[in-house]
Amino acid sequence: MSDSYNPETDGAQMSFAKDMSYGDYLHMDQILSAQTPLSSAHDEMLFIIQHQTSELWIKLALHEASAARALLEKGDYSPAFKMCARLSRIFDQLNSAWDVLRTMTPSDYTTFRETLGHSSGFQSHQYRLVEYVLGNRNENLMKVHAHRPELHQLLEDELARPSLYHVALRALEAETGASFAPEVFRLRAPHKADAAVEAAWLTVYKDPSKYWSLYEL
Repeated sequence: MSDSYNPETDGAQMSFAKDMSYGDYLHMDQILSAQTPLSSAHDEMLFIIQHQTSELWIKLALHEASAARALLEKGDYSPAFKMCARLSRIFDQLNSAWDVLRTMTPSDYTTFRETLGHSSGFQSHQYRLVEYVLGNRNENLMKVHAHRPELHQLLEDELARPSLYHVALRALEAETGASFAPEVFRLRAPHKADAAVEAAWLTVYKDPSKYWSLYEL
């Protein structure tokens, strides 16, 4: 006879033959079978999981940044700020994840690096999308995605619309009365320092109580 706790005694459902379970909802079978090392090196599993989980966090970052941009375009600041706060925590999470990868030494890495060929995190289309959504745009970096037309098109579509930074600048114009030159809003090139933009933000920082939404933004 066992004295082990039985959750059913407190009403917990224990049979999921006909109902959706935790694993069903999260598609755990697909996720946990997506790790396929190409070598016998012990540390390759760490390397794979590190990058797969990073891509999931980046997917969430894109979800939050895109939604925040749409809200800011409509002038709906409060929920956009919450999403931006979450976005910053996602980036903290991504940075912290490298602490685990640092337990793998360069010597460990060389035991399987050759099996990866020319593949590199530099080729992550989601990483590139994050840059483009936030406003760091360099279309030369799209070349590594030319062999995947559907991914290349995703990047093209993003370059065709204002970035989160562009949207912030439009809000800055509207609320301070500033006017920025068209080249400030160029869509397909990195931003350059602009005296008018700097002056407008200085106006905000000199009187944050008057421009509180812009100050928080």
